[in-house]
Amino acid sequence: MELWNTTLDNSFFLMGILQESKYPGLVCATITFFYLVAVISNGLLLLLIAVDKRLHVPMYFLLSQLSLMDLLFTTISSPKTFVDYLQGQNTISFVGCGFQMFLILTVGGAEDILLAFMSYDRYVAIQHPLNYMVFMRPKICWSMVATSWLLAFMSALVHTIYTMHFPFCGTRVISHLLCELPPVLKLACADTTKYQFMVYTMGASFLLIPLSAILLSYTLVLTAVFHMPSTQGRKKALLTCSSHLTVVGLYYGPLVFIYVLSSAYHSPQQDNIFSVFYTNITPALNPLIYSLRNKDVLGALKKLIGKL
Repeated sequence: MELWNTTLDNSFFLMGILQESKYPGLVCATITFFYLVAVISNGLLLLLIAVDKRLHVPMYFLLSQLSLMDLLFTTISSPKTFVDYLQGQNTISFVGCGFQMFLILTVGGAEDILLAFMSYDRYVAIQHPLNYMVFMRPKICWSMVATSWLLAFMSALVHTIYTMHFPFCGTRVISHLLCELPPVLKLACADTTKYQFMVYTMGASFLLIPLSAILLSYTLVLTAVFHMPSTQGRKKALLTCSSHLTVVGLYYGPLVFIYVLSSAYHSPQQDNIFSVFYTNITPALNPLIYSLRNKDVLGALKKLIGKL
């Protein structure tokens, strides 16, 4: 009990990319810039989808949920990084660390599953266009979103509680920008070998199963696209699919590198860089990838500007 109370009372020190950089001011400014881009672009995309009736279709409904998750994901870390830099500190309380870990696992896991559902949406749209609104009716769409959040919430809750129950009696320095599970677990003064293996197995399953579903869906989609008689229809389908696949690559790439590859193949410094990428840069780029290459979204934006 005494060890647990000591653990609970003390704070952690986040020694991430900001503290390790020779130019912390430039790094902080870059993170802040991408955060502002993410807030503005995702907020604008959510607004366009909400106000334009032409975008009230399943694909854009799921896209709005992706924008919401991106907005939450980047807000978990970026404001604290900015405030810590201005105040000249890099501490986080035990409770704050656990809460941040829970939020990261929840939002990240939900986005992971949602991207798989979005690939299914494209599969249905191209393979079964006549029955698209039947297979992707509102009840089904809401069920997809609810399933994404529920599975991620349950997984995050279990992992956060179990990780934070370990005693932390040694160094309090987390070699990471955030209170993510792997770097926090390294500080536990207890045998975590079995749990680390379980974290690796669950993390790999949580990432690779949806990723496999995405690759399978797009294999079927691309096969159908190349058999389309209409050149214009083929071009439009390829444009939409390529946007989604770009987003998938930007999101899954860093996560697979950190959570699936053995730690022998990457250093804490590399993990810090990739962490900034999927928590800051990817949420800023996702709405731009969809909007800049999508005539429907650009049309809705011009219509909104015209009204204003």
